[in-house]
Amino acid sequence: MFNWEKDLNVNEVKEIRTRTTVYFGCGAIQKINDIAKLYSERGIDKIVVMSGRNAYKSTGAWDVVEKALKDNNIGYINYDKVTPNPTTDAIDEATKMAREFGAKAVVTIGGGSPTDAGKSVAILLKYPNETGSNLYEFKFIPTDAVPIVAINLTHGTGSETNRFAVATILEKNYKPAIAYDCIYPEFAIDDPDLMIGLSPKQTRYVSIDAVNHVVEASTSVVASPYAVTLARETVELVGKYLPKAIANPQDKEARYYLCYAAMIAGVCFDNGLLHYTHALEHPLSAMKPDFSHGLGLAILLPAVIRNIYSAKAETLKYILEPIVKDMSSADKAAQGVYEWLKSVDVPNKLKDEGFTESDVEKLTELAFTTPSLDGLLGIAPTKATREAVSAIYKESL
Repeated sequence: MFNWEKDLNVNEVKEIRTRTTVYFGCGAIQKINDIAKLYSERGIDKIVVMSGRNAYKSTGAWDVVEKALKDNNIGYINYDKVTPNPTTDAIDEATKMAREFGAKAVVTIGGGSPTDAGKSVAILLKYPNETGSNLYEFKFIPTDAVPIVAINLTHGTGSETNRFAVATILEKNYKPAIAYDCIYPEFAIDDPDLMIGLSPKQTRYVSIDAVNHVVEASTSVVASPYAVTLARETVELVGKYLPKAIANPQDKEARYYLCYAAMIAGVCFDNGLLHYTHALEHPLSAMKPDFSHGLGLAILLPAVIRNIYSAKAETLKYILEPIVKDMSSADKAAQGVYEWLKSVDVPNKLKDEGFTESDVEKLTELAFTTPSLDGLLGIAPTKATREAVSAIYKESL
């Protein structure tokens, strides 16, 4: 019997969000034809496509998208240089290209990186005197963006269903997050057929990202019952289907339910927001831009569970029960999560990825000085002191 309801205050007013129209299921990519027709009828005759180098083509997504655009007389320009952990420099380059072309909407094809970069470009197209750095250092507050269509190629980010975006300001080792209503994608396409080609490593990392989203969203100080409900379902689905996708990457049913888990996890953290794990991971991948976001989250998660257990034990017991059976203490909960991570072949620690104890001070400083991350730490269920943050990093080494 779980009593997670006791972790919430019925006298607090919660905000519950769900905005984007999502076309979900195998074959959903074909819905781009309906979207292109609608946009053409609206007078949107030029768009910018945001993608990485290869996946948008190798998955087959681009063949369908390009035909839909041509069939509906929509001109396009493709910025295909988005990297993992996209930078504000790349966002500025893409925006310049899109402005000169006259793009009136953004179509993103990829995982979280092209989606986040595309959201950023969508804002800057409405603000011709602003830059990516200004956007991510909060030097202006946008209220408008051109329409966004997010075609998702991974089951992890959730960015296709929420108002968040992340980018790295390389020269400052900053990796802030923004959240604005104007960057909810108008449409999203979640087609599991496009995700079958994900490597085993990517499959693990993006699915662990989804689990982290819901652990944080369901335990923040603004968590709602809706967030807790979505969190439990997400963990249950990932716990059941991630091993199947690892064993057989072509398992369409496994991809379908991992994709659904990631999508509802995106809605979950749009509602409950994020705290420790993401706030502490961003400095990791800001310092090492090639470092996988999902791997960083995995490494930090056990120590975060230990930290927040005293404040949210019942919620953690409820949402993590599908993957951790003994949650009777903070130590057992943290160890149980680590055992689950090992069971899906992610036993890594920060030292395995090149971080050392000498990095902890800088990482802690970045967690508190990177724009926006203090906001995440401020809604953690325990007091996020520098000592607490430093302890999580050290325990994760």
